[in-house]
Amino acid sequence: MLSDSLDLLSLKILHALQIDGRASFSRIGDILGVSDQTVARRYARLRATGAVRVVGLTDSETVGEEEWLLRIQCAPEAAAGVAAAVSRHPETRWVQLTSGATEIVCTTRSAAGGDSALLRDLPRARRVTGVSAHWLLHTFYGGGVTILNKVGPLTGEQVRALRPPPPELAGTVALSSGDRALVAELTRDGRTTYRDLARTVGLPQSAVQRRLAELRRSGALYFRVDFDDALIGRGTVAILWLSVSPSALVEVGTALAAHDEVTFVGSTTGPTNLYAVVLTTSPRALHDYLTGPVAALPAIGRLETAPLVRPVKRAGVPVTG
Repeated sequence: MLSDSLDLLSLKILHALQIDGRASFSRIGDILGVSDQTVARRYARLRATGAVRVVGLTDSETVGEEEWLLRIQCAPEAAAGVAAAVSRHPETRWVQLTSGATEIVCTTRSAAGGDSALLRDLPRARRVTGVSAHWLLHTFYGGGVTILNKVGPLTGEQVRALRPPPPELAGTVALSSGDRALVAELTRDGRTTYRDLARTVGLPQSAVQRRLAELRRSGALYFRVDFDDALIGRGTVAILWLSVSPSALVEVGTALAAHDEVTFVGSTTGPTNLYAVVLTTSPRALHDYLTGPVAALPAIGRLETAPLVRPVKRAGVPVTG
């Protein structure tokens, strides 16, 4: 179910940008049957609220990095301060307060096989009472897709017209310092113009345009819409930690990935081996989801649920306000 807080056209624009975050407003307008000025105006209005932005992100496996999920326990009065400090660390991508603001869940990136400064320093941090680290092994749903890909209002024909060519996966891509500067700008704003990108990284506009296309084509770079979940009527967000028999791990991960409530699911190391993020319309809807579609998967041996209290960092950028 979509939210009443956005009209249908705005939701269509968000869905279109989720399909291709760099699509021109004129192309989106042609497909939606409105003017490019209308699309630009609607997006600018959403972007100005801080509730929506297009982000450019790298695929960890393609660029030779490891992705970890950390669970950090701390004293209740210290959780907000610890979360803010963790959000400023360059290794973190997503930081969230959960479980009554006594636990922080975050994702981190570091060079494959390298030493993580955050993992090394956290256990010694003041007021941190416990840390567990889970290596993300495989993503069943997430990365360049979100719940908008499942519940967005565009027709199949419109989606096909917008969808960019699939990446030509060709092994690990080594990022240069210039590539990393380019990605850093796109993480802040995935729709930054080629002219502004060229000015920031100090390269000709043609070179920036060519390199961005190469990174997308290789699968190293993808774009997605980062948005306030309440905009689509899914204001209840929960994290699931699941224990599944290894023989059924792919089956359960694939089944969860198909659920409309799931915006991310991946397999991990640790005492639980599946991690999922679900978005529902209310606590009651979350209850119905857990006791319905999730309970129908018999291979799940144990389930731990943690409600999201507050996001502190989203897609590489700390949340303000």
